[in-house]
Amino acid sequence: MSANQKSPHKTILIIISVVVVLLGVLLVLIPPALFPDPANGFHVLRCMQLGGPFNTMVAPDQSDIAQNYTEFITWWAPGQYLVPYFFKLIAGVNTGQAMAITVALAQLCGLAGFYSFFKKIGFTPTISALSLLFIICQVAFFVPYVFYTGGEVLLFAFEGWFLYGCVALQKQDWKLLLFVLLSGWMGFFFKSSFLWMYIAGLFCLWARLSLSSQGIVEWLKKGLWIGVPAALSLAAIYILFLSKGQSPATVSKGFKLTTATFSFPLSTPLLSGFSLDDFFHGLLYNFGKPMFSHFWSVAIVFSLAILSLLLIWTLIKSVHNNNYRLFIFVFYFGALLFFGFAYLKQLNISYEARHFRIIGILIAPGLIYVVSRLKRGYQLAFTVVCLGIAGYSVNYVIKGYNINQNQSAKGTTGISQINIDQQSLNAIMKLDRENKDATFVFIANDVSLEVMHNRVINLSPIGDDYKIDIDDYKYDGFAGPLFIILPETYNGPKEKLVMKSFPGYTGFNLSMLSDKYVLYEARMKR
Repeated sequence: MSANQKSPHKTILIIISVVVVLLGVLLVLIPPALFPDPANGFHVLRCMQLGGPFNTMVAPDQSDIAQNYTEFITWWAPGQYLVPYFFKLIAGVNTGQAMAITVALAQLCGLAGFYSFFKKIGFTPTISALSLLFIICQVAFFVPYVFYTGGEVLLFAFEGWFLYGCVALQKQDWKLLLFVLLSGWMGFFFKSSFLWMYIAGLFCLWARLSLSSQGIVEWLKKGLWIGVPAALSLAAIYILFLSKGQSPATVSKGFKLTTATFSFPLSTPLLSGFSLDDFFHGLLYNFGKPMFSHFWSVAIVFSLAILSLLLIWTLIKSVHNNNYRLFIFVFYFGALLFFGFAYLKQLNISYEARHFRIIGILIAPGLIYVVSRLKRGYQLAFTVVCLGIAGYSVNYVIKGYNINQNQSAKGTTGISQINIDQQSLNAIMKLDRENKDATFVFIANDVSLEVMHNRVINLSPIGDDYKIDIDDYKYDGFAGPLFIILPETYNGPKEKLVMKSFPGYTGFNLSMLSDKYVLYEARMKR
């Protein structure tokens, strides 16, 4: 029998590694586009490079556009832009290529971390390797190859190694203290939502270390080894970062209980693990054309919640591994408590399965183990389902590569600009070079990153219902030339709403940048 037949996991790992490396190389050649959240982070970096304070947004003041306001950004963790900036500095590449390098390395690091965790927690190398195949079938794995997701991909790189540490540490010593202290800071640096996973992981670590102890006093003693450095880590994060501004967890609209409040977190093993939320273009938070009405979306989520509970129960009952049972139980119901309360309080956290990706990852080894013990027919059916998910994911990334390579515009940053065409972007960059005291206005915050010499304002897109918050749109005063760049589709009421947002300007001139984008230019004070 050959070595490959004896060790099929090695063949699987080699195939996965080759595929991921090739995807990374292709991404460097065709850099990704940019999601709005990390685009905000890169605007902070832009402000820092222009002389602004650390992690602080500097932008025109709405009460007087001639002045600037500053805001320390606590909404997103700084790792989403600082990690690519690190690669930009050491490799001498542009921002788009730096994002590509970040994604390529993060994906490899994340897969290695979860493979190590799955083995450490008690699964065989083959089950662990097959679990990686299941993970890379998911749409969430392919999204960063089309759009740079910032904290999402960085968190994937770190999660597996954090969980590995929660299993590998066996005694109370300086290594445990250092791990607890530093992992909180590192995880938060990559993505702020890591905090709930941090607490869940440390609870699992505490439970593991204390299960052989007799009495509550011993549990408390061992808990202090974890609780003290964890409290120091969280205190530093709050004092040095979170206390300086608002975050999604601080903006509440009051309590509201709906069917989706708790059923959505319960449904995420299937929504995330099998990419159903992506396939349906977002059941409750639409990022494409909705496939169902709200009523039927809620009904589907409720049904998936019941099926997910049955799946988790099956995994806990069938996988005879106490460590795995502990992690799957704590993380699943920890997510339910954290996000259920967030949705109940109507915090600014969306109903998206991407927030629960760790649940879709954790079910992988248990699910593969259970399927491996079933009859051939069930194994074949499961394989067909996985191939279907993989086919959908591959189709997504092929379309994304095609758009980023052939349809998106490219500017000085190297980012694939999907919200502008090349002709218009060239005209914008020319205006930027020719003016030093102008203000550019966009409704796509990724495009404004190409403006290097002037100030920018990013407005939220206007929906077809024309509903806008005037407090977010209105900019009083006058501050030199004003260049508003809008899609041609804004012609009519939408363009008028935007121009009225700058009451200090008059004499707007309209010129076509291309057949799809329009420049509204004003240089006169009202």
